[in-house]
Amino acid sequence: MTNRNLASTSIFWVMAVSAWWGCSSKQNQDLFNGKDLQGWDAYIASAADSIPPPGLNNDPQHVFSVVTLDGAPAIRVSGEFYGGLSTLQEFQNYHLTIQFKWGVAKIPSFQNRKRDSGVLYHAVGPHGVDARAWMRSQEFQIQEGDCGDYWGVAGAIFDIPAEKNEKDQYVYNPKGALLTFKDKTDIGRRCIKNPDAEKPTGEWNTIELYCLGDSSIHIMNGVVVMRLYHSRQVDNGSETRLQKGKIQLQSEGCEVYYRALAVEPITAIPANLQLH
Repeated sequence: MTNRNLASTSIFWVMAVSAWWGCSSKQNQDLFNGKDLQGWDAYIASAADSIPPPGLNNDPQHVFSVVTLDGAPAIRVSGEFYGGLSTLQEFQNYHLTIQFKWGVAKIPSFQNRKRDSGVLYHAVGPHGVDARAWMRSQEFQIQEGDCGDYWGVAGAIFDIPAEKNEKDQYVYNPKGALLTFKDKTDIGRRCIKNPDAEKPTGEWNTIELYCLGDSSIHIMNGVVVMRLYHSRQVDNGSETRLQKGKIQLQSEGCEVYYRALAVEPITAIPANLQLH
């Protein structure tokens, strides 16, 4: 896997792909109606492995809610309990756009830690398989200073061109060797974005995600910060494709707001984002 030819992979980006799963015929689909959480499922993690989870859409503490912020509707994620807000629909071959802004509140264990959340994509299978809170998925990291990083959730895998930095961490480098990011391996399941295009805490950031076939692009505020290849998952001990699924917003100890969530089907990567 680590020696795959990037040149042949990049040719894939310009191939037309017609599949579009689970969406309406609209070219642009708003995922948030600005009024309520219709079209989404809320899942709150259990307090311990021995305690049953509350179940879908049982959120008495309103971890996920709709508020008005800066004059516009937004989804508020309190972070008070771990959990995920996931679309009812699955998506494949799409361009996702989301704006987010950090809030102030943190749970006690996060008082001296970075604010944290995440946008999970290709989310499949049961809820709560990671940290009792999240589905198997690929993660577009939303964390102070680390927005755009990759993290494989509950058995998800990607190949990413990267190299080690002075801290012995793997950092995205489009000219680096194609490495496999997988849990319980020497490389691990995190790749650091490059460059850093995040705005200061308190400002709205725009993330974009392109998914086509088994490849993805992470974009922060208009800047490509990572390209990812050969999306797959460990399924009953074997690796299988992971190319479609739900979109899930993480609640992970910190207050964060999301708005302007929209998705559109694609059949090719825009020319300005293609590798040449």
